[in-house]
Amino acid sequence: MATLPPEQLTLGEEAEEARGLLYEAYNELQRLAAELGGAAVPAPAVVVVGHQTDGKSALVEALMGFQFNHVGGGTKTRRPIALHLRFNPRCDVPHCRLLAGSGEGDADDDEDGAVDRPMPLADIQEYIEAENMRLENDPCQFSEREIIIKIEYKHCPNLTIIDTPGLILAAPGRKNRVLQSQACAVEALVRAKIQHKETIILCLEDCSDWSNATTRRVVMQVDPDLARTVLVSTKLDTKIPQFARASDVEVFLHPPTCVLDGSLLGDSPFFTSVPSGRVGSCHEAVFRSNEEEFEDVASLEDKLGRSLTKEEKNRIGLSNLRLFLEELLQKRYIESVPSIIPLLEKEHRAATRNLRKVTEEISDLDEAKLKEKARLFHDSFLTKLSLLLKGMVVAPPDKFGETVINERINGGTFTGSENFQLPNKMMPNAGMRLYGGAQYHRAMAEFRLVVGSIKCPPITREEIVNASGVEDIHDGTNYSRTACVIAVAKARDTFEPFLHQLGFRLLYILKRLSPISVFLLEKDGEHFSRHDVLVKRVQAAFNRFAESTEQSCRERCMEDLESTTRYVTWSLHNKNRAGLRHFLDSFVAPEQLSASTHTAANSAGLHEQSSGLNDNKQDKPKGDLKSSHPLDSNPSSVVSETRLVDLLDSTLWNRRLAPSSERLVYALVHQIFHGIKEHFLVTTELKFNCFLLMPIVDKLAALLREDLESAFEDDLDSIFNVNQLRHSLGQRKRELEIELKRIKRLKEKFGQINKNLNSLQVRQ
Repeated sequence: MATLPPEQLTLGEEAEEARGLLYEAYNELQRLAAELGGAAVPAPAVVVVGHQTDGKSALVEALMGFQFNHVGGGTKTRRPIALHLRFNPRCDVPHCRLLAGSGEGDADDDEDGAVDRPMPLADIQEYIEAENMRLENDPCQFSEREIIIKIEYKHCPNLTIIDTPGLILAAPGRKNRVLQSQACAVEALVRAKIQHKETIILCLEDCSDWSNATTRRVVMQVDPDLARTVLVSTKLDTKIPQFARASDVEVFLHPPTCVLDGSLLGDSPFFTSVPSGRVGSCHEAVFRSNEEEFEDVASLEDKLGRSLTKEEKNRIGLSNLRLFLEELLQKRYIESVPSIIPLLEKEHRAATRNLRKVTEEISDLDEAKLKEKARLFHDSFLTKLSLLLKGMVVAPPDKFGETVINERINGGTFTGSENFQLPNKMMPNAGMRLYGGAQYHRAMAEFRLVVGSIKCPPITREEIVNASGVEDIHDGTNYSRTACVIAVAKARDTFEPFLHQLGFRLLYILKRLSPISVFLLEKDGEHFSRHDVLVKRVQAAFNRFAESTEQSCRERCMEDLESTTRYVTWSLHNKNRAGLRHFLDSFVAPEQLSASTHTAANSAGLHEQSSGLNDNKQDKPKGDLKSSHPLDSNPSSVVSETRLVDLLDSTLWNRRLAPSSERLVYALVHQIFHGIKEHFLVTTELKFNCFLLMPIVDKLAALLREDLESAFEDDLDSIFNVNQLRHSLGQRKRELEIELKRIKRLKEKFGQINKNLNSLQVRQ
């Protein structure tokens, strides 16, 4: 629309011109926000909400003044349609433009920033029908993406209207599950569209009793007080004949506050009769204007038996509703202008700051500065790594922390041959999301608890017999050797898997330090994200160091386990001698002890079983003489000798595995296994702390610095990828310069608009 010189404009024309500039500025602001990838700038709009067959689309078309979509039963709108209406008296037919990005394949958009393209009204209708058919066959059925259309027409007001899909009242029952899921999808879509605080909700109700809150039920979930909701009762011409008494009409026109709260936007519902006929200049339209509202007024006055007041007439008819919405939106636009200017100032400062940083980065792309930047990253990376091990709370636990369950899934579990796993409730801090040194300490504590709770594996009689071989000097049985053979084999098979599991778990925890450290650097404003090759190189060097250190530490622990399970040292393996002595003291059953004491006087009978082993006859009388009298005075010595002989007979001299021999082997095996377990726990934890954790602290810095310096000698581009970095920074600089110019121009435009609106208010 052509702009007249200011001196030729009347006050009303000047106000209309200012509002037109305001709408254009808002559209440009919305496009800029979308292109910058930021949140959409709040812009006032009317969102139409109603159930199917409430006359929603027909009401929108009547507000526009022409048809753009099908109207009838069923779902005719499956994507929200955003209509940016602009009054233009020079447009005898609607001039429509489809905004780029609103469709599914806008390949015609220009790369230089063009955001919309002209489209005839017939093509708009075909496009909407095609989208509805596509979504009807799509599993989702509906889409939240808006179809955005800009329209200029001499019969449409200055409004932004968003037409939403009609709400569905699905019948209960399993056979209606498909329709029920569609109803839930539409309701969620509508709630998402009306949740923005700057929107005005046009709530359509097709009912004669305001107690039936069909559409209001959904609207009040977002706007409980209806403070930004305009309530519209549709199909008024069909409802008037339903009222039998004037009191019913009074209640309908003025619903009591107990039914409809007085905080409703506009203070009262609006009443329209649009569905009785299409309004517009097209050949399908029944009415060329909204003259049917006069018939509604006459019918209401006839029912009431009185004339309607001016306030009541202002709520009846489409023209009054359109005027109210237009004035309301204009007021919202004008009220929003002062808040937009500081927002643009902030964006202008941010764009200027980013441009300055990019310019500095381009100037720093020389060899000396790049080397210094790499060394700075090296030092900063090690600092963050050290802080993570010592403990810090800057990194968000919800993003980087792990519970015991997450840690077991990603880093492996501590499980032995019987797949024993410690319950989470027995683990301290199991449900906490930890990282760094705290996670390392928890993993080591879990290792101690799991391994410390392991019992000696079961021992079978076959294992005892197989371990009791033949000595090289006699054919007796050495059950102490048998116990040692079984114990070290059981210990080796039991503890070796835990050693590998601990190494894998701790290595996983240490590798997690690298991405957390990089995040902390970015959070502190130390921007190394553009130097992606440098960051990846340092992270790769750290991972290699951690892997090699873990392997070396695990080999040390493996050597210690091998030495502990290769040769039994009683001072090391027999930690609990008192317990073993107590067990051996009670080795002979009480009944055996009683029988031995009763027959101790008859030494000849006592040694009948061993006569074949000792043929020295001359010693027997001496033994009898010595034992004849002391038996009464000191029976314990005879009992001890008897027990010793019985022990030798059941162990060394007898190949048959008696219960006493089996018990003896069990006791020795458990004692040796327990000693190996305690030694394994202590030495493994100590070695992993000394040879895995400590090298991260005192050796990593020198290794990373050596890796960087060697890379400097080879090729600097292998660390920084200088050519690609220079190209990307140059492109980013050009984009920021264009963005800065657009923000500056938009800021000046809104400043001028604010000035014009203020001057108009003063003159009015």
